[in-house]
Amino acid sequence: MSQVPATDVWGVGKKTGQKLTGMGVQSIAQLKATDPQLIRKKFSVVLQRTVMELNGQRCIGPVEERSDKGQVMFTRSFSTPVRTREAMDQVMSIYAQKAASRLASEGRYASLLTVTAGTSRFATSAASFPSAQIRLVRPTRDPIVLTKIAVAAMNELMEPGIDYVRGGVILSGLSEHPGADELDLGLLGSTSAEDCEKVNVSDVVQQVSQRFGAKAIGLGSAGLAKAPEWSMKREHMSPRYTSDWDELFTVQA
Repeated sequence: MSQVPATDVWGVGKKTGQKLTGMGVQSIAQLKATDPQLIRKKFSVVLQRTVMELNGQRCIGPVEERSDKGQVMFTRSFSTPVRTREAMDQVMSIYAQKAASRLASEGRYASLLTVTAGTSRFATSAASFPSAQIRLVRPTRDPIVLTKIAVAAMNELMEPGIDYVRGGVILSGLSEHPGADELDLGLLGSTSAEDCEKVNVSDVVQQVSQRFGAKAIGLGSAGLAKAPEWSMKREHMSPRYTSDWDELFTVQA
């Protein structure tokens, strides 16, 4: 510890390290031995707590993750504008299934679905920010049900020819249990929420995704092997060696 630079401590950046060096504090051992009150006066309460924790005094206890968040959402910006109903149908289909997958992973059901889209606030062309909330007949997490409702809702709202640069699907009104088996949803044609969930579609999709990756399965447009042209570009994203089959690390002996 006496030889390790103080900047190796999480939260001690380059500028802070330079100021510490000016005080004669260069290593973690020297930082540990510095008066916490002096550190607070010269820097901040955050760095003071760091010094105190280096000396074995807990300052911030573990924080339990909240399990009562009120919504699940999947929203993204597009790499290229979406102008047609066909392309927007793809957006809503994929985003609804992504949101449904997150909902299933939490073991909860949604009773309210919201769809949104929008043009750039800096564009000189026509502006449009369609949004709608749909109250579900009963709480569900079924991807078929949610996808059909999201696609149908946005299809009525968007204006073809306008450059939409972002969209999203938000699921709220969450509960731990599905609703009672009641009426079919009018937007679903011959397929009811009851019929879909009797075959555990959401559970099957979730299990396949967890085992083989998110690209392994999808309904309709979400099952495309190649990402749509409008998908968010991620050329600089870190490799996912442990969670994506296409990015498994290759070792040559």
